[in-house]
Amino acid sequence: MNTENIKAQMRKGALEYCILSIIRRGDAYVSDLIDELKKGKLIVVEGTLYPLLTRLKNAGFLTYRWEESTSGPPRKYYAITPKGEWFLKELAQTWEDLTRSVNIITNSK
Repeated sequence: MNTENIKAQMRKGALEYCILSIIRRGDAYVSDLIDELKKGKLIVVEGTLYPLLTRLKNAGFLTYRWEESTSGPPRKYYAITPKGEWFLKELAQTWEDLTRSVNIITNSK
């Protein structure tokens, strides 16, 4: 069994929760998201992030706006919607329940 594959799947499962949590703090550009994820030791490349952001936008959890940049082309900034806020609360509860359950199981003797 490949542990690297399992670790990657576990990170992917938490990524939506992390991204929405970051954007909830304030509108974010993709490089802002990548920087924040790196701080938390979640290394993500743009090729992984863009499809996820598109799915979250298409689900109505995010919106975006274009903003001119002094150092290149316009940038797309993402913001969380009220529906996204609700979804984030659901994810937070699910994460809390899951970690509690896993801790009970893995810490039992």
